[in-house]
Amino acid sequence: MGKKSTIQAEKVNEHIVSWLKAYANKAHVNGFVVGISGGVDSAVTSTLCAQTGLPTLCVEMPIHQANSQVNRAKEHIDQLKSRFPNVSSIESNLTPIYDTFKAEMPESNDETKYHLALANTRARLRMTTLYYHAGIHSYLVAGTGNKVEDFGVGFYTKYGDGGVDISPIADLMKSDVYALGKYLTIPESIQTAAPTDGLFGDNRTDEDQLGASYDELEWAMLENEKTEPSSNYSERETEVLKIYHKLNNTNKHKMLPIPICVIPNELK
Repeated sequence: MGKKSTIQAEKVNEHIVSWLKAYANKAHVNGFVVGISGGVDSAVTSTLCAQTGLPTLCVEMPIHQANSQVNRAKEHIDQLKSRFPNVSSIESNLTPIYDTFKAEMPESNDETKYHLALANTRARLRMTTLYYHAGIHSYLVAGTGNKVEDFGVGFYTKYGDGGVDISPIADLMKSDVYALGKYLTIPESIQTAAPTDGLFGDNRTDEDQLGASYDELEWAMLENEKTEPSSNYSERETEVLKIYHKLNNTNKHKMLPIPICVIPNELK
């Protein structure tokens, strides 16, 4: 199970960089801002933005962050700045802001909902921070979501990491992002690290949260798109399909336009 990437990395790289430049020129903006997490998606996205030659600001936004994530983020930023003179970086430490917010909010008797609300708060504080930096520089906020996250299982925070101006890698599966990352020679530590959103202040991985690996979820997404799916799944494949369908249905509200109550003409 799983999808081996077949993208033409060099040509895909050129295509995305050209698209980014064209969009920025049309929008009359000065450059890009990217939140750097220490993961492959933000590393690839920031490298793509850097190749445009336009100013690219990499922003670290630690909130009680694990040292391993901080170290990978710094390694990537240092490498990127050494390769591209148009790349700059800044750290916005959001830990005290988060702690103040948390102290002012009521707790919940439901531990799961409480911790999820706090995790989403971290993502939304980061979105606010990125848009502040974008605002003072006239930059675009470049999203780091990939296809299986954004359109398959909805693994992102609405108005958090889902709040962006442009999505350069949202038509690439996670395996494609890794293939592109290898082509772009992002740090090996990032290429081999287990994916994590880093929103819970612990060591849980994306797979821990989702219940399946990205390879499995990509398979399920592609299987779900088939007009004639297989009728003979293994026990694990059946389980993964159930996980995919549950996540897709639960998070559908993130992937569809905001519902609008349309008022009939005769009532206006």
